[in-house]
Amino acid sequence: MLLNYKQTGQGPHVILIHGLFGSLENLNVIANALSDNYTVTNIDIRNHGRSFHDDAMNYTAMAADINSLLKHLAIDNAHFVGHSMGGKVAMQVAQNTPYLVDKLVVLDIAPVAYAARHNDIFAGLNAVKNAHAVDRKTADSVLQQHINELGVRQFLLKSFAKNDHGEFAWRFNLDVLFAQYKNILSNINENNSCLCDTLFIKGNDSDYILAQHRPAIMQLFPNAQAKIIHGAGHWLHAQKPHAVNKLIHDFLRG
Repeated sequence: MLLNYKQTGQGPHVILIHGLFGSLENLNVIANALSDNYTVTNIDIRNHGRSFHDDAMNYTAMAADINSLLKHLAIDNAHFVGHSMGGKVAMQVAQNTPYLVDKLVVLDIAPVAYAARHNDIFAGLNAVKNAHAVDRKTADSVLQQHINELGVRQFLLKSFAKNDHGEFAWRFNLDVLFAQYKNILSNINENNSCLCDTLFIKGNDSDYILAQHRPAIMQLFPNAQAKIIHGAGHWLHAQKPHAVNKLIHDFLRG
């Protein structure tokens, strides 16, 4: 089965990969900025958006999905941009099939294992599911009991939509994401150092990339550099889109 995708623009290929609980729409701000100069393929990861659902949710499987789609689209080489979990997927592609990756941009994630940090979000998502919320307003009122941050709720609610039966539900496969959460938190499978030019972009207010992660980054991506976006957290591309897009554009062009 092929991943759902949206392709825009013209020129060299860029692959965009969103993060956990997201969809390809989350990276439209990057796609729109790049499509004047690149052919941008914006992807829904398995168990997200309009892509297929599957019981497996690990970086080997997610990277294989990307490889299958690129083969289908006859893309032999591309730049990759991934946010959070999508950044790990992009790194896994670079580890497994470095010949597919020209330049790699990783948004606010490191090639390390993380401790659980989405317990409240999972509680809220399951509460909405169990409440059989009939619209986004009702779903938001349920989410508020678990998630205080309005921006986080708004992000999640983008994936609360009518299904094929005309009922509101989460587009992502909540049961599998919850069951496979340990795999999502885990590190990528380390195969070889990827010599591709790599840019890690960190939100200054985020703790996803820390100084102690530098050895792991440089071991796997020795040609890596890092930039920091001030005034931004983990969703840096939504909080500081112009700054993030400029860094990506300058890196890919230069």
